[in-house]
Amino acid sequence: MGNVGLTQYLLIGAVLFVSGVVCMAIKRNAIGVLMGVELVLNGATVNFAAFARFHEAFRVEGQIFALFTIVLAAAEAAIALAIVLNFYNNYLTVDVDSAEELKG
Repeated sequence: MGNVGLTQYLLIGAVLFVSGVVCMAIKRNAIGVLMGVELVLNGATVNFAAFARFHEAFRVEGQIFALFTIVLAAAEAAIALAIVLNFYNNYLTVDVDSAEELKG
């Protein structure tokens, strides 16, 4: 087995990012959309960590951005889950298309 380089990390980050975007576009329920958002954030975190590992100029900044992204993902998950639970209590579904009253 050879050494894993920057290209492999960026490829994994790109696959996670694209998978998240596709998941957000295809899924009709709120839980699926939230999973897509988490995949996008994880793809960005992998890229930040890879640049922090392989480039001296981004050593500290990449780690700080990766930690910030993880904190942002945790806060987003908590708030979004509260919104989804409230929406389910009101409409008895988590289907995003049934949110007609939220259109503005």
